[in-house]
Amino acid sequence: MARALLGGCALPCCGTRRGRVAGTKTGIQEGQVGMAAEMALSHRAPREVLSEAELEEVAQRKPPAKPSVRLRKIRCTGSAAKSLLFRFLPFLYWLPRYPVKDWLLGDITSGFSVGIMHLPQGLAYALLAGLPPVTGLYSSFYPVFLYFFFGTSRHNSVGPFAVISVMIGSLTESLLPSEDFLESVNGSNATVNEALRDAARVELVATVTVLAGIFQVALGLLQFGFVVTYLSDPLVRGYTTAASVHVLVSQLKNVFGVSVGEYSGPLSLFVTVIEICKKLPQTNVGTLVTAIIAMVAIFIVKELNHKFATKLPMPIPIELITIIISTGISYGVNLSDKFGISVVGTIPSGLKPPVVPNFSYFGQVAGNAFAIAVVGYAICISLGKIFALKHGYKVDSNQELIALGLCNFLGGFFQCFAISCSMSRSLVQETTGGNSQVAGVISSLVILVTILKIGELFYDLPKAILAAIIIINLKGMFKQFSDLSMLWKSNRVDLMVWIVTFVATLLLNLDIGLAASVAFGLLTVIFRTQLPHYSILGRISNTDVYRDVAEYEMAQEVPGVKIFRSSCTLYFANVELYADALKKKSGIDVDRLIQKKKKALKKLKKQQKKAEKEKAKREKNTEDGPGVAVIELSAGESGASSEPTLRSLGLPQPSFHAVILDFSSVNFVDTVSIKILKNIFRDFRDIEVDVFIASCPGPVLAQLERGNFFSSTITKHSFFPSVHDAVEHVSRERRQASADHSTRM
Repeated sequence: MARALLGGCALPCCGTRRGRVAGTKTGIQEGQVGMAAEMALSHRAPREVLSEAELEEVAQRKPPAKPSVRLRKIRCTGSAAKSLLFRFLPFLYWLPRYPVKDWLLGDITSGFSVGIMHLPQGLAYALLAGLPPVTGLYSSFYPVFLYFFFGTSRHNSVGPFAVISVMIGSLTESLLPSEDFLESVNGSNATVNEALRDAARVELVATVTVLAGIFQVALGLLQFGFVVTYLSDPLVRGYTTAASVHVLVSQLKNVFGVSVGEYSGPLSLFVTVIEICKKLPQTNVGTLVTAIIAMVAIFIVKELNHKFATKLPMPIPIELITIIISTGISYGVNLSDKFGISVVGTIPSGLKPPVVPNFSYFGQVAGNAFAIAVVGYAICISLGKIFALKHGYKVDSNQELIALGLCNFLGGFFQCFAISCSMSRSLVQETTGGNSQVAGVISSLVILVTILKIGELFYDLPKAILAAIIIINLKGMFKQFSDLSMLWKSNRVDLMVWIVTFVATLLLNLDIGLAASVAFGLLTVIFRTQLPHYSILGRISNTDVYRDVAEYEMAQEVPGVKIFRSSCTLYFANVELYADALKKKSGIDVDRLIQKKKKALKKLKKQQKKAEKEKAKREKNTEDGPGVAVIELSAGESGASSEPTLRSLGLPQPSFHAVILDFSSVNFVDTVSIKILKNIFRDFRDIEVDVFIASCPGPVLAQLERGNFFSSTITKHSFFPSVHDAVEHVSRERRQASADHSTRM
């Protein structure tokens, strides 16, 4: 039953059902003589049009594999153990291959530069988290040192990060507010016992950090590095921008030198702003002047660093210089006593022994820890992939998740708070010649020296200086407001995600805001699948290519055939919209025509019953007139004929006789979509239109089989490998029907 493909076919030669392959010279027109290669390229060998049912016979489809419950045997060989060791301890692989002559000098220079940045940022971000300054130094030492052993990114500078610090600060203010540590002095005035408060907060934050590390390690071992894909780039940028606003507001009290309450939960940001505005008349002028001078100096030097980046061997460490100068002035002038400027206070020297976290906090902080774990990893892997792409190496997303988790887990035992990667430090590490994780070890040694010997010298450091450092370092994040104009031009849905994330994070605080933002981001995916692009396809002249007739002038609809395509897959949330769009695009009111047909059939049945009653009555009376003969003949013809058609019922007929559904974009179907597809076949069959499906992927075809889609009326003979095959089949069947009709005539 060989069937020749009618018309040109651009598909490769597949042979006939019996495997015969047409010769390369068959059908070449006269005058097309040339080189053999040109002939081979220009010639398109005809092939047989096959439905999916016929294709399965030819290709001999394999039966679906039965799921096996047996576990795959894992052999513990030397190579497997070595590979596993290199995977979890990457430094064992790259350190023996480390090019000392080429990289060491750059790593040392970079390490010192980043270490100098770690010092002021560690102190500032500890203040941001509501913790004693020494915890910021610990968080800049232990995790950075541990990342050397487990990390795969050469340029990521891990350590304290503003967004994570403000998330921790929000948690400490919520669970352990300063009001809980008020103590009466002389029986009248009440003051905060800062030592007791700080110890309790350090215990809480260390527990949160350990739990966040556990989450990260567990997700990494389970190969769940892809979890960050649920945080789209607009969502992350909108979230970090809103977090920057939280950071800014949290530091206003240190800039103006006023005391405000500690608030948490929804709308806490606005409550804080209102209270600060009310207390502006109480501003400490000395604190405000100190902060403004520091911000101006840091801003100007950072701009110079950026402008002359190619000419400077390393950026001017303006934060460190500002800290040293301001500490010296504060000590010499005694700013704390004379002007009431708040200072950092005691920074204990030396390293403390590890402490087991307080497990009783786990139930209270599990949600916050998970949010910190996900946000920290999202920022870390995003930066890691940027640098890896730029410098041509690979970053293992799952190993990065494990590395960050181990840094947090082990760091939590040493009173560290959760860390991530900083864009500013990572850029300095890259631009100053850093080539590997050795730079991180050098920077951690710089912090170690500070912890052991130098930290106690910063007793008189004004907190306004640290606030100035934090605020100026937010400049890069506030630049993300430019995303609004870019997204307005490129993608309005992503713009909506950015805005909703920003507003939700401002209103609901960081933890609830993140959850709401992720939920909204997932909802946009559902909405997009419910509003796909529906199109009617037409054939490009002299090709087997089919494109949207509304977009391509050369695309012409195949006469009598509607080819319908959706840009999304089909599932319960959009399949009814798919069916409605198909009926609308077909150009006729299918449901109304079906109703008219039902009414006409009902009316016809009544007429037939009436005629049968009259016939029975006349037979009883044995009277036979000429009018009766006509009625009997009409009734006889009606009974002898087949099922009434639209034409015989006097109803309008569709301008097309076949519908082809392009399933190339469908990657799965569910039970609801299978049910609606059956209804589509039934409805169009009722109006005498055949339905065919083209380009249906194999897994979808298998799902249709398992869902009992096929029956005596819907078979695989209605499915075709391509749209062109379906068109050719419809055209051939139409011509055959016309020929049979002419023969009967």
